[in-house]
Amino acid sequence: MATKKKKTPKGDPNSQTAAVNRKARHDYEILDELECGIVLHGSEVKSIRDGQISLEESYAHIRDGELWLMGCHIGEYPQANVMNHIPRRHRKLLLHKKEFRKFAETATQKGLTLIPLSAYFVRGIVKINIGVARGRKLHDKREKLKKDDVQREIKAAMSPKFQR
Repeated sequence: MATKKKKTPKGDPNSQTAAVNRKARHDYEILDELECGIVLHGSEVKSIRDGQISLEESYAHIRDGELWLMGCHIGEYPQANVMNHIPRRHRKLLLHKKEFRKFAETATQKGLTLIPLSAYFVRGIVKINIGVARGRKLHDKREKLKKDDVQREIKAAMSPKFQR
C-alpha cells in the first residue's frame, strides 16, 4: 500500500531558494523554462547552502551532446581547506535525453540563448532552472518597465484597500 508523501514546510532547509538571476528577466525575454540537476562537489553544495552562488554572468552551453553551465561563481567553502573546489569551473547539467533533444533544438535557433534563472534545493538536491531566452533591445526594456508600472497602478487601484 502506497503512503502519501508529506509536504515539506516552507522553513525546511532541504527545500529552499539559493539564488535568483533577477537581471535575466530584465535583459531577456524568457520563452521556455526547464528544471535540471547539476553535478557538484561536496564543498560546492555547502557553499550554495550558505548563499555563496552567483548566476549573474552565467549561461548554459551545449557541447558534445551535453549541457554545461559556464561562468557560474560558487564561492569557496572555508572549512574545506585542501579539498576545496574551483569557484568558476564549468559544471555539467543533468537532463533526460528526451528533454535535452527538445531543449537543444530550440536553443540552436539564431538569437536564442540558455540562461540560468534560479538555483534552489528540492529535497536536499540542487536544481537549476534554465530558460530559453531572446535578448531584449533597450527600447524593449523601457517598454516592459512602462507596462509593468501600469499593471502595478491598476492592481493598486483595484485593491479593496484604496476603494472608498
